[in-house]
Amino acid sequence: MKLQRFALAAAAVGLIAAAAASVPATAATPDGTHSWASKAAPKTKAATVDSCLTSIGSPTAAGTVDGVDVEASRPVKAYPYGDPIKFVGTRANATWYLASNASATQFYYYGLLLQGGNLYRHTTYIPSNKAPVATFKKVGSGWTSFKSIATSNYSVGLPRHQYLYGLNTNGSLYRYSIVGAGFKALGPLPGFRGFKAMTVLSENATYDTLLMTTNAGALWTVHIPVAAGAKPVLKLVRSSGWSAYESLVVYGCGDRGGSLVVGVDRDTKSGYLYGMSKANGSKTAFLSYGKVPATFNGVDAVSLTTHYDQLVGE
Repeated sequence: MKLQRFALAAAAVGLIAAAAASVPATAATPDGTHSWASKAAPKTKAATVDSCLTSIGSPTAAGTVDGVDVEASRPVKAYPYGDPIKFVGTRANATWYLASNASATQFYYYGLLLQGGNLYRHTTYIPSNKAPVATFKKVGSGWTSFKSIATSNYSVGLPRHQYLYGLNTNGSLYRYSIVGAGFKALGPLPGFRGFKAMTVLSENATYDTLLMTTNAGALWTVHIPVAAGAKPVLKLVRSSGWSAYESLVVYGCGDRGGSLVVGVDRDTKSGYLYGMSKANGSKTAFLSYGKVPATFNGVDAVSLTTHYDQLVGE
């Protein structure tokens, strides 16, 4: 099951622009079209839209998760899911992946989260006729010094891989291979002191690419080869302007490697939408759509994607 994607804005970004309008963005009222249950419903042609959507979850410290779909249009449109999921309090979260059983009769999201110094895997079931039900399993300890986590999931080709990345307060980025229910440590990557937010931008058979910000406001890509011992390649995308964002959410859009990026400012509970060309260091083109008309109450923000969606942003 794959989320619908369409071409997005701006010739300079290699995307196709939606018609601009000089009116304030407003959030839509929940109507069931955009909801947790709708993620498990078959997609039809009639259900599509004319621009790309970014689906975002906001896990809170109080133990709930809000969901919203953000449309890349002028003005930006937001479609809240309505009632939040009952969850657990978290302090850091990674991407949620939608999957199903073999007969496609049961749908669920899965992902990783930090609660205190412990790492948990959640499985959140999405019934069609009642509220989602989240379950949790502790899968690790010793995570107190990690301030952010991200996961990659290359499942559309061979060799497949899944990695967990952890940004540590000691200035190193740690990578773990996810093998079944276990984790294999692949060693720290030094040189990441002063980095702040991170998410996965690209997943490939031979590499992953992270999109990361610094405390000073710079935006970087971090190209990490799958091969053991290979060193990451960092490229500066922007030297300033990104310091406010504690979270980044990336969604692929179009067929040229373009991406939608939502930067979330936890202090103001605000999100801002950008269109981004296929990453190429400082030559990367951006289009600012503006503020998302939604409130982001979470400790961070995560992508709500599917098990088979591949990111190709670099």
